[in-house]
Amino acid sequence: MMIIGVDYHPSFQTIAFLFEETGECGEQELNHSDGQAEKFYRDLEERGISVRVGMEATGYSRWFERLLAELGFELWIGDPAEIKAKRVKKQKFDREDARLLRRLMLENNFPQIWVPGPENRDLRQLLWHRHRLVQMRTRIMNQLQALAMNEGYRWKKKLFSEQGRAQLEKLSLAPWASRRRQELLELLDRMNPTIEELTAASEQEAKKRPEVLRLMTHPGVGPLTALAYVLIIGTPTRFQRGKQIGTYVGMIPCEESSAGKQRLGHISKQGNSLLRFLLVEAAQAAARIHPDWRRRYMHLAMRRHKSIAKVAMGRRLAVRLYWMWRNGCEYSPSLEFGSYAGKLETGHGVK
Repeated sequence: MMIIGVDYHPSFQTIAFLFEETGECGEQELNHSDGQAEKFYRDLEERGISVRVGMEATGYSRWFERLLAELGFELWIGDPAEIKAKRVKKQKFDREDARLLRRLMLENNFPQIWVPGPENRDLRQLLWHRHRLVQMRTRIMNQLQALAMNEGYRWKKKLFSEQGRAQLEKLSLAPWASRRRQELLELLDRMNPTIEELTAASEQEAKKRPEVLRLMTHPGVGPLTALAYVLIIGTPTRFQRGKQIGTYVGMIPCEESSAGKQRLGHISKQGNSLLRFLLVEAAQAAARIHPDWRRRYMHLAMRRHKSIAKVAMGRRLAVRLYWMWRNGCEYSPSLEFGSYAGKLETGHGVK
């Protein structure tokens, strides 16, 4: 078998390879734009050589992953943080990084991570596309609000009703401000049907998955949040405890504690930003409609700050959804707050 460590870049890759049978090893740089990298791997496939490739998790590598899958080569994707921690020398350059990946694979010390399938990744694109379009629409609506406020009108949400829009169009503006208003309204009219279409497609995908429907029974959790949670978490068996979900999503505070002094900072934000955003939004919705969640949120907001309380409730929601998914149970008012939330056995009381 041929072991290849790949230090991947968008325009090229540096590889360090080794033939286990003969011990032959070498290093090489392969360009992507001229097809040199693709030709190299296809030549290996034609020669009938079995190949195992190891690389760090990175972006802009979908075509390379598809190529290796098409050729039947084994691909290992590793955690960049753990790989960095295993670097002994204080030297970092492309060839040294490729050698490190090759060495970790040969020593069976490669920190391999879970990788979603093609269908999972494609559905994530649906959610991301809708999310970005909603953000663009929000910016357009804010600009229209600014135009109205500059003319002395503050209609807030009423601005986008039929009556509010008619009043906005009647405002007497200067030529360029008038053109800006017209083009922003045209953009808004084009974006609304697209967002509605993407929302309907997301809801249809949510209905196809029983685990998503189960998570939707929780107050505040809609099809978008539940679908994103299932797609990004992948499977609950990846995590042994619910608290690990908060770490994975990046909703725990950074910490630099030493000598008995605890120093906590902002949340790490090391996870998926879309899921983190949706969890916080869903937690706020739950606090509006559910008395227990509202009471818990108000308690945290008075003790700390509203922004901290929102993130804390989002993290609790992530843990709650994890236990619901793992135990295969729907939401029940009997579920309580705490690390045991959602478990079938609570162990309260004296035996």
